[in-house]
Amino acid sequence: VQLQASGGGLVQAGGSLRLSCATSGGTFGRYAMGWFRQAPGKEREFVAVISWSGYSTSYSDSVKGRFTISRDNAKNILYLLMNSLKPEDTAAYYCAGSRLGLPTAAADYQYWGQGTLVTVSS
Repeated sequence: VQLQASGGGLVQAGGSLRLSCATSGGTFGRYAMGWFRQAPGKEREFVAVISWSGYSTSYSDSVKGRFTISRDNAKNILYLLMNSLKPEDTAAYYCAGSRLGLPTAAADYQYWGQGTLVTVSS
């Protein structure tokens, strides 16, 4: 499975961005899909996950209420809508796929895309 993240950029605090992750080479609808992020000098951290069906989601406390994860299984695309962005959201964002149900640990993901950089200015 190949994953291609896009949609990052520079945005002012309080603004919004929507990240996309296009997938190919596998059956997208069979995998739980997640977003992780990694800021300079920090470890990769969980952001959000959505089940294969799209009916279940989970978010980190730091983004809950501001970010929304969704998926379009017909188009094989994963999304992350980010609202009310803060400077501390600045990071490279990675999409990932897992054969497990609703994992939040990076080690439980088998497929990773390259990062897309999000920079939030104050």
